[in-house]
Amino acid sequence: MSLKKKGAMIVFSSPSGAGKTTLVKLISNNKNNYISVSHTTRSPRSNEINGIDYYFIDKIQFQKLIKEKEFLEYAKVFGNYYGTSKKEIISKLEEGKNVIFDIDWQGTEQIIKQKLNYKLITIFILPPSKKVLRDRLSSRDMKDKLIVEERMNQFDKDILHWKNYNYVVINDELKFCYKKIVNILESELNGKKSTYNNTIIENHIKNLI
Repeated sequence: MSLKKKGAMIVFSSPSGAGKTTLVKLISNNKNNYISVSHTTRSPRSNEINGIDYYFIDKIQFQKLIKEKEFLEYAKVFGNYYGTSKKEIISKLEEGKNVIFDIDWQGTEQIIKQKLNYKLITIFILPPSKKVLRDRLSSRDMKDKLIVEERMNQFDKDILHWKNYNYVVINDELKFCYKKIVNILESELNGKKSTYNNTIIENHIKNLI
């Protein structure tokens, strides 16, 4: 009797507004992929559904889960907490599902440090330019200019963590970016390394900073 193959952990991170969540939803359409649903203390946006986009809880509930060590990772981002249920993730991985994470660099660092016995693939998403990033943030339901500026100010800090990821992809055109990510995942899940031009990424980072 053959042993069931364990799933892989696929982590996506990016500065706010780079298109990460849209890409994660596209990738999760594969029946063998499961998108991790995080707990958060922030309020839902107009198009978000509890239990599908996030588990929306208050800070008291979140702190209780921290004390009970229920999170695989958690972080405070823009004044709100985000965390991933450890039991849920381990269960899906043991079923052979590839679990997709939509988390920031803080959560990624925590997962890397744990050195769990599952394949880990980390991907950092970059916007094509700061102008495009600002336009994306402004067109979301963030009409408050102060919120947009807060995220733009955080951008320069977030982008510095790109070197901690296995792969870095520029989201200049959604379909092209999605195809590139699919190729990376197909290679990695088949035990091969995918290649990309690191010089292009480094030059792009310099332009963004």
